[in-house]
Amino acid sequence: MNHPLSKSNSRTSIIKDPSLAPSGYIKLEWVKNHMPVLSLLHTDFEKRQPLHGKTILCCLHLEAKTGYLLQTLKAAGADVIACASNPLSTQDDVVAALADSGITVFAIHGESTEEYHEFMEKALDCFPDAIIDDGADVVTSLMKNRKEQAAKIIGGCEETTTGIVRLRSMDKDNALLFPMIAVNDAYMKYLFDNRYGTGQSVWDGINRTTNLVVAGKTVVVAGYGWCGKGVSLRAKGMGAKVIITEIDAVKANEAIMDGFQVMTMNEAAQCGDIFVTVTGNINVIRKEHFEQMRDNAIMANAGHFDVEISKPDLNALAVSTRTLKTNIEEFVMKDGRRLYLLAEGRLVNLAAGDGHPSEVMDLSFSLQALSLLYVIENRSQLGNHVYNVPDEIDKKVALLKLQVDGIQIDELTSEQHDYLSNWDTNL
Repeated sequence: MNHPLSKSNSRTSIIKDPSLAPSGYIKLEWVKNHMPVLSLLHTDFEKRQPLHGKTILCCLHLEAKTGYLLQTLKAAGADVIACASNPLSTQDDVVAALADSGITVFAIHGESTEEYHEFMEKALDCFPDAIIDDGADVVTSLMKNRKEQAAKIIGGCEETTTGIVRLRSMDKDNALLFPMIAVNDAYMKYLFDNRYGTGQSVWDGINRTTNLVVAGKTVVVAGYGWCGKGVSLRAKGMGAKVIITEIDAVKANEAIMDGFQVMTMNEAAQCGDIFVTVTGNINVIRKEHFEQMRDNAIMANAGHFDVEISKPDLNALAVSTRTLKTNIEEFVMKDGRRLYLLAEGRLVNLAAGDGHPSEVMDLSFSLQALSLLYVIENRSQLGNHVYNVPDEIDKKVALLKLQVDGIQIDELTSEQHDYLSNWDTNL
Protein backbone atom coordinates (compact mmCIF):
# COMPACT_ATOMS: atom_id res chain seq x y z
CA MET A 1 0.00 0.00 0.00
CA ASN A 2 1.36 3.41 -0.94
CA HIS A 3 0.80 6.29 1.46
CA PRO A 4 1.71 9.99 1.27
CA LEU A 5 4.92 10.78 3.14
CA SER A 6 5.59 13.76 5.38
CA LYS A 7 9.04 14.94 6.49
CA SER A 8 9.36 15.18 10.27
CA ASN A 9 12.21 15.62 12.71
CA SER A 10 14.96 14.73 10.17
CA ARG A 11 13.22 11.42 9.49
CA THR A 12 10.39 10.43 7.17
CA SER A 13 7.06 9.90 8.88
CA ILE A 14 4.50 7.62 7.29
CA ILE A 15 1.04 9.12 7.69
CA LYS A 16 -2.16 9.27 5.65
CA ASP A 17 -2.39 12.93 4.69
CA PRO A 18 -0.28 15.87 5.93
CA SER A 19 -3.02 18.33 4.91
CA LEU A 20 -5.20 17.06 7.80
CA ALA A 21 -2.93 18.77 10.34
CA PRO A 22 -5.14 21.86 10.99
CA SER A 23 -7.99 19.64 12.20
CA GLY A 24 -5.55 17.71 14.39
CA TYR A 25 -4.21 20.89 15.98
CA ILE A 26 -7.76 21.88 16.97
CA LYS A 27 -8.29 18.49 18.66
CA LEU A 28 -4.99 18.84 20.49
CA GLU A 29 -5.98 22.31 21.69
CA TRP A 30 -9.29 20.97 23.01
CA VAL A 31 -7.75 18.20 25.08
CA LYS A 32 -4.97 20.46 26.35
CA ASN A 33 -7.64 22.72 27.85
CA HIS A 34 -9.02 19.71 29.77
CA MET A 35 -5.72 18.18 30.92
CA PRO A 36 -4.48 20.70 33.53
CA VAL A 37 -2.14 18.35 35.43
CA LEU A 38 -0.24 17.38 32.30
CA SER A 39 -0.17 21.06 31.36
CA LEU A 40 1.62 21.85 34.64
CA LEU A 41 4.19 19.18 33.83
CA HIS A 42 4.47 20.48 30.27
CA THR A 43 5.36 23.95 31.55
CA ASP A 44 7.86 22.57 34.07
CA PHE A 45 9.47 20.22 31.52
CA GLU A 46 9.78 22.98 28.95
CA LYS A 47 11.84 25.02 31.44
CA ARG A 48 14.03 22.18 32.74
CA GLN A 49 14.45 20.05 29.58
CA PRO A 50 14.88 16.83 31.61
CA LEU A 51 14.73 14.61 28.50
CA HIS A 52 17.19 16.59 26.41
CA GLY A 53 19.22 14.29 24.17
CA LYS A 54 16.95 11.28 24.73
CA THR A 55 14.98 9.48 22.01
CA ILE A 56 11.64 8.22 23.30
CA LEU A 57 9.54 5.65 21.41
CA CYS A 58 5.82 5.68 22.22
CA CYS A 59 3.59 2.87 20.96
CA LEU A 60 0.15 4.14 21.95
CA HIS A 61 -3.38 4.82 20.71
CA LEU A 62 -2.64 7.83 18.53
CA GLU A 63 -5.49 10.20 19.25
CA ALA A 64 -5.58 13.71 20.70
CA LYS A 65 -5.01 12.97 24.40
CA THR A 66 -2.05 10.75 23.62
CA GLY A 67 -0.88 13.41 21.21
CA TYR A 68 -0.65 15.93 24.02
CA LEU A 69 1.48 13.48 26.03
CA LEU A 70 3.85 13.21 23.05
CA GLN A 71 3.99 17.00 22.79
CA THR A 72 4.80 17.17 26.50
CA LEU A 73 7.70 14.75 26.07
CA LYS A 74 8.94 16.80 23.14
CA ALA A 75 8.68 19.96 25.26
CA ALA A 76 10.93 18.17 27.77
CA GLY A 77 13.63 18.03 25.10
CA ALA A 78 13.05 14.51 23.82
CA ASP A 79 13.25 13.31 20.24
CA VAL A 80 9.84 11.60 20.09
CA ILE A 81 9.01 8.65 17.83
CA ALA A 82 5.46 7.26 17.69
CA CYS A 83 3.68 4.24 16.24
CA ALA A 84 0.16 2.94 16.82
CA SER A 85 -0.79 0.31 19.38
CA ASN A 86 -4.09 -0.33 17.56
CA PRO A 87 -4.82 0.06 13.83
CA LEU A 88 -8.34 1.40 14.36
CA SER A 89 -7.71 3.94 17.12
CA THR A 90 -5.38 6.15 15.07
CA GLN A 91 -6.82 9.57 14.21
CA ASP A 92 -5.16 10.65 10.98
CA ASP A 93 -5.63 14.37 11.56
CA VAL A 94 -3.98 14.20 14.98
CA VAL A 95 -1.13 12.16 13.52
CA ALA A 96 -0.69 14.80 10.79
CA ALA A 97 -0.48 17.56 13.40
CA LEU A 98 2.08 15.61 15.43
CA ALA A 99 4.23 15.01 12.36
CA ASP A 100 3.96 18.68 11.44
CA SER A 101 5.09 19.68 14.94
CA GLY A 102 8.33 17.69 14.70
CA ILE A 103 7.37 14.27 16.05
CA THR A 104 8.25 11.25 13.89
CA VAL A 105 5.10 9.17 13.35
CA PHE A 106 4.49 5.84 11.65
CA ALA A 107 0.73 5.31 11.78
CA ILE A 108 -2.33 5.25 9.53
CA HIS A 109 -5.91 4.54 10.54
CA GLY A 110 -6.87 1.07 9.36
CA GLU A 111 -3.30 -0.04 8.69
CA SER A 112 -2.95 -3.75 7.94
CA THR A 113 -1.40 -6.24 10.34
CA GLU A 114 1.68 -6.28 8.14
CA GLU A 115 1.92 -2.48 8.21
CA TYR A 116 1.37 -2.47 11.98
CA HIS A 117 4.51 -4.56 12.46
CA GLU A 118 6.40 -2.74 9.70
CA PHE A 119 5.75 0.63 11.35
CA MET A 120 6.81 -0.72 14.73
CA GLU A 121 10.07 -1.92 13.22
CA LYS A 122 10.63 1.49 11.59
CA ALA A 123 10.12 3.11 15.00
CA LEU A 124 12.64 0.74 16.56
CA ASP A 125 15.06 1.54 13.74
CA CYS A 126 15.23 5.05 15.26
CA PHE A 127 17.08 3.42 18.20
CA PRO A 128 15.13 4.81 21.17
CA ASP A 129 16.69 5.28 24.58
CA ALA A 130 13.42 4.60 26.40
CA ILE A 131 9.91 3.33 25.64
CA ILE A 132 6.29 4.02 26.55
CA ASP A 133 4.35 0.90 25.51
CA ASP A 134 0.66 -0.04 25.37
CA GLY A 135 0.18 -3.79 25.36
CA ALA A 136 3.93 -4.57 25.46
CA ASP A 137 4.18 -5.27 21.72
CA VAL A 138 7.30 -3.11 21.32
CA VAL A 139 9.01 -4.68 24.31
CA THR A 140 8.07 -8.16 23.11
CA SER A 141 9.47 -7.43 19.66
CA LEU A 142 12.72 -6.23 21.23
CA MET A 143 13.07 -9.30 23.42
CA LYS A 144 12.36 -11.69 20.56
CA ASN A 145 14.10 -10.05 17.63
CA ARG A 146 16.42 -7.27 18.85
CA LYS A 147 18.10 -8.43 22.03
CA GLU A 148 21.32 -6.56 21.30
CA GLN A 149 19.36 -3.33 20.89
CA ALA A 150 17.19 -4.10 23.94
CA ALA A 151 20.26 -4.39 26.16
CA LYS A 152 21.09 -0.74 25.40
CA ILE A 153 17.67 0.65 26.29
CA ILE A 154 17.40 2.56 29.57
CA GLY A 155 13.88 1.41 30.40
CA GLY A 156 10.26 2.30 29.96
CA CYS A 157 6.64 2.33 31.10
CA GLU A 158 3.61 0.16 30.34
CA GLU A 159 0.04 1.48 30.31
CA THR A 160 -2.21 -1.59 30.26
CA THR A 161 -3.16 -4.59 32.34
CA THR A 162 -2.55 -6.85 29.33
CA GLY A 163 0.91 -5.42 28.79
CA ILE A 164 1.89 -5.80 32.43
CA VAL A 165 0.82 -9.45 32.41
CA ARG A 166 3.20 -10.01 29.49
CA LEU A 167 6.01 -8.05 31.16
CA ARG A 168 5.70 -9.91 34.45
CA SER A 169 5.88 -13.17 32.50
CA MET A 170 9.12 -11.93 30.87
CA ASP A 171 10.42 -10.89 34.28
CA LYS A 172 9.63 -14.32 35.73
CA ASP A 173 11.54 -15.99 32.88
CA ASN A 174 14.49 -13.58 33.29
CA ALA A 175 13.86 -12.45 29.70
CA LEU A 176 13.43 -8.74 30.45
CA LEU A 177 16.56 -6.78 29.48
CA PHE A 178 15.65 -3.39 30.98
CA PRO A 179 13.41 -2.06 33.77
CA MET A 180 9.74 -1.30 33.09
CA ILE A 181 7.35 0.70 35.28
CA ALA A 182 3.84 -0.78 35.64
CA VAL A 183 1.90 2.46 35.30
CA ASN A 184 -1.40 0.57 35.12
CA ASP A 185 -0.98 -0.58 38.73
CA ALA A 186 -0.77 2.94 40.20
CA TYR A 187 -3.75 4.03 42.30
CA MET A 188 -4.17 7.21 40.26
CA LYS A 189 -4.36 5.09 37.14
CA TYR A 190 -6.60 2.10 37.78
CA LEU A 191 -9.01 3.75 40.23
CA PHE A 192 -9.86 6.42 37.66
CA ASP A 193 -8.69 5.44 34.17
CA ASN A 194 -9.69 1.78 34.37
CA ARG A 195 -12.90 2.29 36.32
CA TYR A 196 -14.39 5.64 35.31
CA GLY A 197 -12.58 6.06 32.00
CA THR A 198 -13.36 2.59 30.66
CA GLY A 199 -16.87 2.66 32.10
CA GLN A 200 -17.79 5.82 30.22
CA SER A 201 -15.83 5.35 27.00
CA VAL A 202 -16.97 1.77 26.36
CA TRP A 203 -20.59 2.81 26.44
CA ASP A 204 -19.80 5.91 24.38
CA GLY A 205 -18.45 3.58 21.69
CA ILE A 206 -21.31 1.08 21.91
CA ASN A 207 -24.05 3.70 21.99
CA ARG A 208 -22.75 5.87 19.16
CA THR A 209 -22.21 2.74 17.01
CA THR A 210 -25.51 0.94 17.61
CA ASN A 211 -27.82 3.85 18.50
CA LEU A 212 -29.85 1.41 20.59
CA VAL A 213 -31.35 1.80 24.06
CA VAL A 214 -29.51 0.13 26.94
CA ALA A 215 -32.26 0.39 29.56
CA GLY A 216 -34.13 -2.87 30.00
CA LYS A 217 -31.55 -4.97 28.19
CA THR A 218 -29.42 -7.68 29.77
CA VAL A 219 -25.73 -6.81 29.64
CA VAL A 220 -23.12 -9.52 30.21
CA VAL A 221 -19.72 -8.25 31.36
CA ALA A 222 -16.89 -10.78 31.24
CA GLY A 223 -14.35 -9.89 33.90
CA TYR A 224 -14.85 -7.90 37.11
CA GLY A 225 -11.50 -6.17 37.41
CA TRP A 226 -11.39 -2.40 37.61
CA CYS A 227 -12.35 -2.01 33.95
CA GLY A 228 -15.19 -4.51 34.35
CA LYS A 229 -16.41 -2.67 37.44
CA GLY A 230 -16.61 0.56 35.46
CA VAL A 231 -18.45 -1.02 32.52
CA SER A 232 -20.91 -2.74 34.85
CA LEU A 233 -21.55 0.37 36.94
CA ARG A 234 -22.35 2.47 33.86
CA ALA A 235 -24.59 -0.25 32.40
CA LYS A 236 -26.51 -0.41 35.67
CA GLY A 237 -26.81 3.37 35.68
CA MET A 238 -28.37 3.28 32.21
CA GLY A 239 -31.03 0.83 33.38
CA ALA A 240 -29.58 -2.47 32.21
CA LYS A 241 -29.78 -5.78 34.02
CA VAL A 242 -26.15 -6.77 34.50
CA ILE A 243 -24.64 -10.26 34.63
CA ILE A 244 -20.97 -10.82 35.51
CA THR A 245 -18.87 -13.80 34.45
CA GLU A 246 -15.66 -14.43 36.36
CA ILE A 247 -12.92 -17.00 37.04
CA ASP A 248 -11.88 -15.38 40.35
CA ALA A 249 -14.02 -16.38 43.34
CA VAL A 250 -13.16 -13.21 45.28
CA LYS A 251 -14.17 -10.93 42.41
CA ALA A 252 -17.32 -12.97 41.85
CA ASN A 253 -18.32 -12.41 45.48
CA GLU A 254 -17.52 -8.73 45.12
CA ALA A 255 -19.79 -8.50 42.07
CA ILE A 256 -22.61 -10.14 44.01
CA MET A 257 -22.16 -7.68 46.88
CA ASP A 258 -22.26 -4.84 44.34
CA GLY A 259 -25.71 -6.02 43.29
CA PHE A 260 -24.93 -7.96 40.12
CA GLN A 261 -25.84 -11.48 39.05
CA VAL A 262 -22.94 -13.90 38.59
CA MET A 263 -23.01 -16.96 36.34
CA THR A 264 -20.90 -18.86 33.84
CA MET A 265 -20.60 -17.66 30.26
CA ASN A 266 -22.47 -20.80 29.15
CA GLU A 267 -25.43 -19.66 31.25
CA ALA A 268 -25.09 -15.98 30.41
CA ALA A 269 -24.88 -16.66 26.66
CA GLN A 270 -28.51 -17.76 26.69
CA CYS A 271 -29.91 -14.54 28.17
CA GLY A 272 -27.59 -11.68 27.22
CA ASP A 273 -28.48 -8.90 24.79
CA ILE A 274 -25.12 -7.09 24.89
CA PHE A 275 -21.81 -8.77 25.75
CA VAL A 276 -18.67 -6.85 26.76
CA THR A 277 -15.37 -8.66 27.35
CA VAL A 278 -12.87 -7.01 29.72
CA THR A 279 -10.52 -9.84 30.72
CA GLY A 280 -7.24 -9.55 28.80
CA ASN A 281 -7.51 -13.26 27.94
CA ILE A 282 -8.16 -15.26 24.80
CA ASN A 283 -11.41 -16.86 23.55
CA VAL A 284 -13.57 -15.71 26.45
CA ILE A 285 -16.58 -15.89 24.13
CA ARG A 286 -16.26 -18.78 21.70
CA LYS A 287 -18.07 -21.48 19.67
CA GLU A 288 -20.21 -23.00 22.42
CA HIS A 289 -21.35 -19.54 23.49
CA PHE A 290 -22.18 -18.32 19.97
CA GLU A 291 -24.31 -21.44 19.52
CA GLN A 292 -26.50 -20.44 22.49
CA MET A 293 -26.84 -16.69 21.96
CA ARG A 294 -30.12 -15.00 21.24
CA ASP A 295 -30.96 -13.51 17.87
CA ASN A 296 -29.62 -9.94 17.61
CA ALA A 297 -27.03 -10.38 20.37
CA ILE A 298 -24.35 -7.69 20.24
CA MET A 299 -20.72 -8.30 21.20
CA ALA A 300 -18.00 -5.77 22.00
CA ASN A 301 -14.50 -6.06 23.41
CA ALA A 302 -12.86 -3.66 25.87
CA GLY A 303 -9.67 -5.67 26.43
CA HIS A 304 -6.43 -4.68 24.72
CA PHE A 305 -6.20 -7.31 21.96
CA ASP A 306 -8.89 -8.52 19.56
CA VAL A 307 -8.75 -12.11 20.83
CA GLU A 308 -11.32 -12.14 23.62
CA ILE A 309 -14.21 -12.80 21.23
CA SER A 310 -13.18 -15.68 18.97
CA LYS A 311 -13.46 -14.33 15.44
CA PRO A 312 -12.29 -17.64 13.89
CA ASP A 313 -15.14 -19.48 15.64
CA LEU A 314 -17.62 -16.80 14.65
CA ASN A 315 -16.58 -16.95 11.00
CA ALA A 316 -16.65 -20.75 11.00
CA LEU A 317 -20.22 -20.84 12.33
CA ALA A 318 -21.60 -18.11 10.08
CA VAL A 319 -23.32 -18.95 6.80
CA SER A 320 -23.06 -15.31 5.73
CA THR A 321 -21.50 -12.08 6.93
CA ARG A 322 -21.90 -8.45 6.00
CA THR A 323 -21.02 -5.02 7.29
CA LEU A 324 -24.23 -3.20 8.17
CA LYS A 325 -22.61 0.13 9.00
CA THR A 326 -19.25 1.35 10.19
CA ASN A 327 -18.06 -0.87 13.07
CA ILE A 328 -21.02 -3.28 12.94
CA GLU A 329 -20.52 -6.69 11.33
CA GLU A 330 -23.39 -9.18 11.08
CA PHE A 331 -22.85 -12.95 11.34
CA VAL A 332 -25.85 -15.11 10.32
CA MET A 333 -25.95 -18.56 11.91
CA LYS A 334 -27.34 -21.69 10.24
CA ASP A 335 -30.60 -21.40 12.18
CA GLY A 336 -31.09 -17.78 11.08
CA ARG A 337 -29.91 -16.11 14.29
CA ARG A 338 -27.99 -12.90 13.71
CA LEU A 339 -25.02 -12.03 15.92
CA TYR A 340 -23.28 -8.67 15.75
CA LEU A 341 -19.63 -7.86 16.42
CA LEU A 342 -18.59 -4.26 17.00
CA ALA A 343 -15.30 -2.72 15.80
CA GLU A 344 -13.84 -6.03 14.58
CA GLY A 345 -13.58 -7.15 18.21
CA ARG A 346 -10.95 -4.49 18.88
CA LEU A 347 -11.13 -1.97 21.74
CA VAL A 348 -14.63 -0.64 21.21
CA ASN A 349 -14.01 2.57 23.17
CA LEU A 350 -11.16 3.60 20.87
CA ALA A 351 -11.95 1.83 17.60
CA ALA A 352 -15.58 3.01 17.67
CA GLY A 353 -15.20 6.06 19.91
CA ASP A 354 -12.76 8.71 21.11
CA GLY A 355 -11.39 6.77 24.07
CA HIS A 356 -11.36 7.82 27.70
CA PRO A 357 -12.35 11.35 28.75
CA SER A 358 -9.55 13.92 28.72
CA GLU A 359 -9.78 14.59 32.47
CA VAL A 360 -9.15 10.90 33.20
CA MET A 361 -6.25 10.54 30.80
CA ASP A 362 -4.77 13.69 32.31
CA LEU A 363 -3.97 11.60 35.38
CA SER A 364 -2.70 8.52 33.53
CA PHE A 365 -0.47 10.44 31.15
CA SER A 366 0.95 12.55 33.96
CA LEU A 367 1.91 9.28 35.64
CA GLN A 368 3.46 8.10 32.36
CA ALA A 369 5.57 11.23 31.95
CA LEU A 370 6.81 11.23 35.55
CA SER A 371 7.44 7.47 35.58
CA LEU A 372 9.44 7.67 32.36
CA LEU A 373 11.56 10.43 33.86
CA TYR A 374 12.02 8.35 37.02
CA VAL A 375 13.29 5.26 35.20
CA ILE A 376 15.71 7.35 33.13
CA GLU A 377 17.08 9.22 36.16
CA ASN A 378 17.33 6.12 38.36
CA ARG A 379 18.50 3.47 35.88
CA SER A 380 21.66 2.70 37.86
CA GLN A 381 19.57 1.65 40.87
CA LEU A 382 17.10 -0.47 38.90
CA GLY A 383 17.48 -4.06 37.80
CA ASN A 384 15.85 -5.60 34.72
CA HIS A 385 12.47 -6.08 36.37
CA VAL A 386 8.92 -4.74 36.43
CA TYR A 387 8.47 -2.03 39.07
CA ASN A 388 5.43 -0.34 40.55
CA VAL A 389 5.06 3.40 40.16
CA PRO A 390 6.88 4.96 43.13
CA ASP A 391 4.46 6.07 45.82
CA GLU A 392 5.74 9.65 45.69
CA ILE A 393 4.80 9.91 41.99
CA ASP A 394 1.32 8.51 42.60
CA LYS A 395 0.76 10.99 45.43
CA LYS A 396 2.24 13.87 43.44
CA VAL A 397 -0.30 13.38 40.64
CA ALA A 398 -3.10 13.13 43.20
CA LEU A 399 -2.05 16.37 44.89
CA LEU A 400 -1.60 18.18 41.57
CA LYS A 401 -5.12 17.14 40.57
CA LEU A 402 -6.54 18.60 43.78
CA GLN A 403 -4.43 21.72 43.26
CA VAL A 404 -5.75 22.44 39.77
CA ASP A 405 -9.29 21.84 41.03
CA GLY A 406 -8.75 24.31 43.88
CA ILE A 407 -9.29 21.69 46.58
CA GLN A 408 -7.38 21.47 49.85
CA ILE A 409 -7.22 18.54 52.23
CA ASP A 410 -6.21 18.22 55.86
CA GLU A 411 -2.74 17.29 57.08
CA LEU A 412 -1.85 15.27 60.14
CA THR A 413 -1.00 17.26 63.23
CA SER A 414 2.26 16.31 64.97
CA GLU A 415 0.16 14.69 67.70
CA GLN A 416 -1.75 12.59 65.14
CA HIS A 417 1.46 11.62 63.38
CA ASP A 418 3.00 10.47 66.67
CA TYR A 419 -0.14 8.54 67.56
CA LEU A 420 -0.06 6.62 64.29
CA SER A 421 3.69 6.02 64.49
CA ASN A 422 3.97 4.61 68.02
CA TRP A 423 2.32 1.40 69.08
CA ASP A 424 2.73 2.10 72.80
CA THR A 425 1.12 5.54 72.85
CA ASN A 426 -0.81 6.15 76.07
CA LEU A 427 -4.49 6.91 75.45
